[in-house]
Amino acid sequence: MFSTEALRSYLIKTYGLPDMRCRLLVHNVSDTYLLENDREKYIFKLYRDSHRKLEEINGEIELLNALKEAGTRISLPIADLTGSQIQSFQGAEGIRNGVLFSFANGKPTHDFYDSRLEAIGREMALIHQITTQIELKNPRRTYDIDSTLLGPLAYIKSEFTELPHEYAWLEEITAKTAEKISQFDLTKFSYGYCHYDFLPHNFHFDEHDQITFFDFDFAGKGLIANDLMTFFIHFFFDVQFKKMTQEEANLKFDIFLKAYRAVRPVSGEEIAAIPYLGFAFWLFFLEFYQLHFEDWSNTFYTLRFKKERLGWIRNWVEWYCKF
Repeated sequence: MFSTEALRSYLIKTYGLPDMRCRLLVHNVSDTYLLENDREKYIFKLYRDSHRKLEEINGEIELLNALKEAGTRISLPIADLTGSQIQSFQGAEGIRNGVLFSFANGKPTHDFYDSRLEAIGREMALIHQITTQIELKNPRRTYDIDSTLLGPLAYIKSEFTELPHEYAWLEEITAKTAEKISQFDLTKFSYGYCHYDFLPHNFHFDEHDQITFFDFDFAGKGLIANDLMTFFIHFFFDVQFKKMTQEEANLKFDIFLKAYRAVRPVSGEEIAAIPYLGFAFWLFFLEFYQLHFEDWSNTFYTLRFKKERLGWIRNWVEWYCKF
């Protein structure tokens, strides 16, 4: 992590900002800093090269600029006084790149009454209207069976030696999920750049219930149904932790989906694929935790964590997957 005082001075000078306070918000695979004074706020995100190469960051910025031009409700990358939207720093581990973003007004919430669900559905659909029509010049990852199922399953094997029965179960469900996904006619599914993390921690509602989406760090090419899936996972958590019944969760998701469909179509097959794309999502993130164990997840990626996470995954499969 960098000195907040040194970073504050650099950013104020480089972007021509007024006097600001700077503090670390999140230490993750990227480090997130809040710059603020009594009138305005910004977010500065400092990437690790092991997580995002410069060309991938360029791809994220290219995507956000396209969404900005289309008028979607997102946090925007900001150019410095020279017009550059990416800063580079020398760290102990090599070059680290960073981006200054506009602050998403408001705060995260789990209080999703009907009008908020409608706003999420409508604005997500407007984003997808753009991300299904563009082709970025810069690379972003691809989400497919290899990158979300088969690859992660193979990669995590070495860390499941103490959980052989659990790993055998993951092997079984991965094979069934891959087969199930192959039975869908994916040529009829919407395809483009998906956010792949449309959970409530990645959008804010302000005091006027205006929504702003942010953190497109995981954005990549894949089935657009992946984004509906990640939002559905929020309701899975609410059911898992007994904050609502499955029936209540389904009603809320249907309100979101109706608003989404008022902007762009979603087929019944795409909705039917959500349980299987969701299992792939869980497996993808098990691999992600292991990939970044040395400089991030070592604080929590333990045997106990794996057992707990496998319990969640088992519930997901039991409740939603039909093999």
